[in-house]
Amino acid sequence: MNSPTVSTKIMTDALHGRAFLSRIEESKIREVANAGLGMTDLLAFWFGEPDQVTPALIRDAAKRALDAGATFYTQNLGIPPLREAIARYVSRLHQPIDESRVAVTSSGVNALMLVYQALFDPGDRVVIVTPVWPNVTEGPKILGAAVTRVPLHFERGWKLDLARLLAALTPGTRAVIINSPNNPTGWSMDRACQEIVFAHCRRLGIWIIADDVYERLYFEPGANCAPSFLDLAEADDLVISANSFSKSWLMTGWRLGWIVAPALLTEVFAKLIEYNTSCAPSFVQQAGIVALEQGESITQEFLKRLKIARDFLIGRLAPLPGIRVAAPPGAMYVFLGIDGLTDSVAFAKGLVGEAKLGLAPGAAFGTEGEGYLRWCFASSLARLDEGARRLQVALTTTTDLKVC
Repeated sequence: MNSPTVSTKIMTDALHGRAFLSRIEESKIREVANAGLGMTDLLAFWFGEPDQVTPALIRDAAKRALDAGATFYTQNLGIPPLREAIARYVSRLHQPIDESRVAVTSSGVNALMLVYQALFDPGDRVVIVTPVWPNVTEGPKILGAAVTRVPLHFERGWKLDLARLLAALTPGTRAVIINSPNNPTGWSMDRACQEIVFAHCRRLGIWIIADDVYERLYFEPGANCAPSFLDLAEADDLVISANSFSKSWLMTGWRLGWIVAPALLTEVFAKLIEYNTSCAPSFVQQAGIVALEQGESITQEFLKRLKIARDFLIGRLAPLPGIRVAAPPGAMYVFLGIDGLTDSVAFAKGLVGEAKLGLAPGAAFGTEGEGYLRWCFASSLARLDEGARRLQVALTTTTDLKVC
């Protein structure tokens, strides 16, 4: 048997030239969640998923597909009926698009990673609006790209310094990644800002990668979805939209997503999908068709429930001393600041141990998220109420939770 010293050397040699892997951040959300594994009476709000199962309409479609034998490989880009259904769905929300611009993926994060693989070489400069879900920033780093962060700031709600973003989008920048509505803050880029960013990037030849996973979870009255770069772009513009079935149809565990991109990239994605996952599961794709074509009421009911939950939670948290919070215009998270908080990971772990309350640490979303906690409010009012009570008690005790 090899000694530890020899094994270490073998591993070091094997990873030679992959030094950038040491710069990839481990998920601090998982780190906190692991502290609560097996704990009873824990109220967990750290993951971005609802507390409801996928509706029967979609589950039954998958069952029918399985019973019909949909257990084989499919086309890399997805079965034609699903690509066509996605094209019709996107066309209803935005401008008309053809299914030739659609690639089906095995989840939204797989969609993003495929886009990164198609576009980024080592050393490419990528600008990202932050704080943001860590997979958005770490994916480009895995491919050796250099990430420049442009932080939002809190001012009675989360705001973007548009001039700072434009200044960061210099000639030679490969891409800008914008998640709107944003995870974790709920910030959403308005149409006027999108038009300015779109024109700037078009002039300089910079790709716009839009993480549109939360586009339907948007609370502005009368809006059917959040503003999108797909509303502005021509078919051959350097705009890519990554999306997912996870949030809008309560399908987080199904791992199904899609990409809308210029048609010339479609065959590139087909090649990449072959060497990543080959294809999304056939029976899951069949369920996706039903979600798109028959599941609008699911999305609308979920959105209605989220708005009630958002307003309830904000009402419970805002009066607490030392809390900074504002109602987000989109997504399903409250990103709350706590005065004096300097180590959100330690604080979140303390909440797990002492209050049996599970929240995601702000530091998981970048240094600009430090001092904050993310609370997923896709939950019942009773659970939210009890969670707020536990936080209030924790903040007023004399334990280490009081000051960090």
